[in-house]
Amino acid sequence: MNCRSSVEIITEWDIVAARQLGRNEAKKAGFGTVDQARITTAISELARNIYLYAGQGKIEIERVSEGGIFGIKIIASDEGPGIADLRKVMEDGYSTSGGLGAGMPGVKRLMDEFKVVSEVGEGTTITTTKWLH
Repeated sequence: MNCRSSVEIITEWDIVAARQLGRNEAKKAGFGTVDQARITTAISELARNIYLYAGQGKIEIERVSEGGIFGIKIIASDEGPGIADLRKVMEDGYSTSGGLGAGMPGVKRLMDEFKVVSEVGEGTTITTTKWLH
């Protein structure tokens, strides 16, 4: 069941590729159009953050199951500068790129599970899951 696909994020076009992969995997997993859009939006935010702040990284998408419930797990990882102040990044409206600041808090709201591991100078890994209800 656990089928993992990934997209290396190096150029802006890779963000589009990651979104498309996410939508296809969400559709295969049985998510409706609204949840497909949520998953795609989360992937877009995560991939854009990799591109803007780390320069390059990877989006992995995995169909998962736990106790008979199916879902999609997204792992966004990079070896960039890391996040110095995670609490600040998780505040609504906070943006270092001049964007809307919906980024990380937005991803957390769109998905069911959300976990960030970041080391300054080492990189960041964000793991988030959406369950099929």
